[in-house]
Amino acid sequence: MKISACRVLAPAKINLGLDVLRRREDGYHELRMIMQSISVWDTLDLRITEEPGIRATCSEPSLAMDEKNLVIRAAVLLKEEFHIPGGLKIHLDKKIPMAAGLAGGSTDAAAALIGLNRLWELHLSDEELAKRGLKLGADIPFCVMGGTALAEGIGEKLTRLEPAPEAAVVLVKPPVDVSTAFVYGNLRASELKEHPDIDGQMDAIRRRDLAGMCEKCGNVLETVTVPACPVIREIKETMLQTGALVSMMSGSGPTVFGLYRGKEDAGEAARILQNIYPDASVLAAEFTDGIRTETYTGEQ
Repeated sequence: MKISACRVLAPAKINLGLDVLRRREDGYHELRMIMQSISVWDTLDLRITEEPGIRATCSEPSLAMDEKNLVIRAAVLLKEEFHIPGGLKIHLDKKIPMAAGLAGGSTDAAAALIGLNRLWELHLSDEELAKRGLKLGADIPFCVMGGTALAEGIGEKLTRLEPAPEAAVVLVKPPVDVSTAFVYGNLRASELKEHPDIDGQMDAIRRRDLAGMCEKCGNVLETVTVPACPVIREIKETMLQTGALVSMMSGSGPTVFGLYRGKEDAGEAARILQNIYPDASVLAAEFTDGIRTETYTGEQ
């Protein structure tokens, strides 16, 4: 039986720790991060068609599904490399906030690579998919791997870690836009005075010590983003007042997340935060293990 369609669930990510070691000669920054998949999902439906070309739609009208979109670029990359005949229909149901520091575009591209690898029977390993994904974006290799991982280099050197101790997550994405290029362009890595303890955080993860892991959290990009968007500091402080063990910015922002011991605490915090920040996107989640292929349907 030849499968003609599949559905892939693509999770958001947060950075439990994000350190920048230096600016490299190639203009990129040398990073050291602990990345974690969380249960806020985009859904990607992929279907083989007889009509040539790639047709794509999205539930979010403001997101262009054109040749610049990472999902389309991932599909074109595999289609051209392996000379895949026929066409493809794509629909993206968007739930991850955009331009939020949650790797929404990267996880969608990773989901496309994983789904099409199976749909087109390419038999590529995750490592082979990650290498191709890196051509499109530095976060895509992690999104292919999923779960909990140490990311180094520009984010492409990955070491799988034991799953992080269980925690409930609350996300608040304020209605402001932050350019990743602006944040890294204004970061003075050589002048950073404080760095998160990534090694200590990994040790706490190995010991299943949630409080110890939270104590070691940190994101050096806050030194740029918070002064540009003071509401981030306000949200962090409010989260701590609602009982979060830790509150920090994910990626280059502007999304702020808080970690809580239980779902009830997180749910109550989410309700409070939504009332305080009615124009923000507030979501509750938990840690997860990465991309999931939910269904295969149809025959050719």
